[in-house]
Amino acid sequence: MPKQNFKVCWCWRRIFKTRVVEPPRDVANVFHLFAPNGTMTVDDLLKFLIEHQGEKKATKEDAQAIFDSLKHLNIFHRRGIHLEAFFRYLLGDHNLAHPPSSQVHHDMNAPLSHYFLFTGHNSYLTGNQVSSASSVEPIKDALLRGVRVIELDLWPNSKGNDVEVRHGGTFTSPVDLQKCLQAIKENAFLASEYPIVITFEDHLNANLQKMVAKMVIDTFGDTLYRTEAETVEQFPSPESLKKKVLISTKPPKEYLTENAGEVSENEMGRRPSDLEHVLDEDEEKAVPQYRQLIAIHAGKLKGGLDNWLSDDPKKVRRLSLSEVELENATKTHGTKIVRFTQRNLLRVFPKGTRVDSSNYNPFVGWMHGAQMVAFNMQGHGKHLWIMQGMFKANGGCGYVKKPEFLLQRGPNDGVFDPSAPLEVKTVMKVKVILGEGWHQDFHHTAFDRYSPPDFYTRIGIAGVPEDKDVRQTATIEDEWLPVWEEEFEFEIRVPELAVLRIQVLEYDTTGRPDFGGQACFPVPELRSGIRNVALLDKKGNKYKHVRLLLSINFERPYDL
Repeated sequence: MPKQNFKVCWCWRRIFKTRVVEPPRDVANVFHLFAPNGTMTVDDLLKFLIEHQGEKKATKEDAQAIFDSLKHLNIFHRRGIHLEAFFRYLLGDHNLAHPPSSQVHHDMNAPLSHYFLFTGHNSYLTGNQVSSASSVEPIKDALLRGVRVIELDLWPNSKGNDVEVRHGGTFTSPVDLQKCLQAIKENAFLASEYPIVITFEDHLNANLQKMVAKMVIDTFGDTLYRTEAETVEQFPSPESLKKKVLISTKPPKEYLTENAGEVSENEMGRRPSDLEHVLDEDEEKAVPQYRQLIAIHAGKLKGGLDNWLSDDPKKVRRLSLSEVELENATKTHGTKIVRFTQRNLLRVFPKGTRVDSSNYNPFVGWMHGAQMVAFNMQGHGKHLWIMQGMFKANGGCGYVKKPEFLLQRGPNDGVFDPSAPLEVKTVMKVKVILGEGWHQDFHHTAFDRYSPPDFYTRIGIAGVPEDKDVRQTATIEDEWLPVWEEEFEFEIRVPELAVLRIQVLEYDTTGRPDFGGQACFPVPELRSGIRNVALLDKKGNKYKHVRLLLSINFERPYDL
């Protein structure tokens, strides 16, 4: 049996035996239940898939494909699968709790307002909001991860004769707008063929807006979605907009003066003289060209929250609120926000004090129907992991259909009330069986200089406040292959918005645990039975070998 040496000092080494992971009790019991003779045939495996794993549509061909995937193992036998091979199958890519190869399966023919969109904030920043560099690389990375809404802040350059992208009022360096547009064009539809929305935060005069219009048209050509109508009563569907790019921004100032005094978020706080700028002859020609780019009009109506959330039956629009504005609005206007988001788009963005590019609780927005919960994608942390987990749903296409309860109108035109008490819809039982792969992906002193790691798992539900719950396993000391076999039970009231969150940590005597991997998954798409989950690093990249083996089951609430 291999051994690991940990050097404590020049005259003393600690020696630990390493072991090979063995089938745990749960796996052995299930194997013998379906293979009483000690060998599992294709028919036995098919029965296991249907009865224990809940794969009601599984076929003999599916079972045979699993058999064929195990033939390269020395432990495979022609007559059937023995326990060791069965165990390796359970830990393999054919048995993931949430297969990455799942297809788009939501109805994609509803208006855009019926979907949550994977949305970025200040998509060009490489780090913090104050002093980091602007670059096309974060834009590329976001698009390749399935993000569908990219935000660009447009400013005049130092000479006032060109347009650059930067975070205004900070020390962030700029990047050329043309480079950003080109990066979007080249990467827009590699991860998903569903539409890209580019939100412009526009700080330009009319002549520079004309320049932007030419850049956008020349870059995107026929992929740019434009409509001749200045207003539309309903947004088109994601299906009808496949491989299209949509521009969303405030209308130019000329347009604002003609349409009910709308004020965009970018103009809030500007001096009245800025808004009353008189257009010269060249600017009057420039503004219409820019206006014609806008597929999704943004802006706030003058007045307070009641006006902001007013729903005009003759036109739809996009409203932007900071996370703080949204939280305050939900206290008094919860149902009005839900009603507004049934037809219109609501974008939520991080408060200005998040200079470290941290993020916020996305469920406040989602529970009220907000489609564009904008996140800083360049960092890491639990909220970003939850966001990434949520958008693994629906084939990872970047669009997730909103739950029906957020779209329905009841008697007297009533809508869902997010503040009303909720009943438990399902009980989710998760057993954390074991983990493996750290000794292959990490150096043997990565966690502790003097001994193997002491792993424990935190597992819970991220969701609406009533569903939020986190549990923790015991700590398994000095073990690269921890076996926990601990079961936890979660009562879930809104499974449609629930995300299973998993994090493995290594106990440290200093009090701050070391990171051992994380994963988040949309609860509605998890497969029941004994399944494995591949763990990711802090940035959301998959480790090559690290994974957990879980048992997942869904039950009806006990009081039904």
